[in-house]
Amino acid sequence: MSSAQKVSSAQPHDGRKDGSEGDTVKTAALKDILLGNMRSYGIYLALVVVILIFQILTGNRLLNPNNVVALFQQNAYVLITAIGMLMVIIGTHIDLSVGSVVAFIGGVGAFAMKNWDMNWFLAIMLMIALGLIIGAWHGFWVAYVGVPAFVTTLGGMLIFRGLATVVAGESIPLSSQPFRAIAKDYLPNIFGFWGDLDGLTLVVGAVFILLLIWVQIRKRNKTIKAKLTVEPISWTIIKCLLGSAVIGFLTYLLASSGNDTQGGIPIVLVIIGLLIGVYWFVLNRMVFGRQIYAVGGNRNAALLSGINTRLVDFKIFLNMGFLTAIASIVTLSRLASATAATGQEFEMDAIAACFIGGAAVAGGVGTIPGAIVGALIMGVLNQGLSIMGADAAIVKTIKGLVVIAAVAYDLISKKQKA
Repeated sequence: MSSAQKVSSAQPHDGRKDGSEGDTVKTAALKDILLGNMRSYGIYLALVVVILIFQILTGNRLLNPNNVVALFQQNAYVLITAIGMLMVIIGTHIDLSVGSVVAFIGGVGAFAMKNWDMNWFLAIMLMIALGLIIGAWHGFWVAYVGVPAFVTTLGGMLIFRGLATVVAGESIPLSSQPFRAIAKDYLPNIFGFWGDLDGLTLVVGAVFILLLIWVQIRKRNKTIKAKLTVEPISWTIIKCLLGSAVIGFLTYLLASSGNDTQGGIPIVLVIIGLLIGVYWFVLNRMVFGRQIYAVGGNRNAALLSGINTRLVDFKIFLNMGFLTAIASIVTLSRLASATAATGQEFEMDAIAACFIGGAAVAGGVGTIPGAIVGALIMGVLNQGLSIMGADAAIVKTIKGLVVIAAVAYDLISKKQKA
């Protein structure tokens, strides 16, 4: 029997094994797939529901092309810090200093460019180095001294907010146009306009659709070759169609954005995309990522298996410092000035994004896609309420309720499984 015949004969849709020539590949029932992935699929459904609600409440303004670009530009800090916070939470820690560190690093960067006439690129390097130093500072106390992360970063929140006040004072304006371009400019339109649409954006969107389809087909074929339970072909097709529709719609919105001189893909979205790709690879394909999950799942077992848990904890906070510096760069670029009040409650948005995205309160559980979807939900909340002109008190109240609901859902789900 040929390999093609084996594959075709190994796909009964009733979930039973195919016994021909020792084949053990079987097809999972669609109902079982949906029930088994209720939490992960529910996050995507929640994002769609939140978008639809605010699209109605804002009078169809939320999904205006320029508002979609603004959503990414104004909420880039959530998407970036959520990645780092996810790794912190998986490792059973927390970081309460994010907002204060963003303010301090931004103040130093703005001070250097304004008072020392530092080149914008060197200022970026300085800000990243400062983020790594602060991350190492937190990591040292948590990993090697044994001070709980809550206490360490609570102290950091106070320390760096105070230092931000010293450095930035009331405000330090930023005049460097190349630096400001990071948050407000777009990729060059090298393919020109196709009608009223940005050509480069259309090409990139088409590439991502093809990539999505290729990944789904490759994943399915690898599952079949490994003789593991494979999802129904209908579900693979549905995922490809839904994913392509989402990418296509976002591509259209981005290609329609901007003005007469520039539009399409904002630079900040490229930065976010690169970080998502890199950190997905780190958590899913690298030893360090597996060690984080191992430490978060059972610290004692990880230690007995030979993992240097202290070094893992140190690296987690070192990485958090790096990503906080990136968030500070993007935030300073967007605001065009540094103030001591910058970054207030940034850490809360990042923590909320992780819990909404499926990270477990007890650690050991969480994914990059989940954290990003959670960050998008927070971003839509921020953007939608901003468009509606909601009072700051209402915004904080809604965010607080969302965080409580997400954590409660996680705890209730665990009790039901137990």
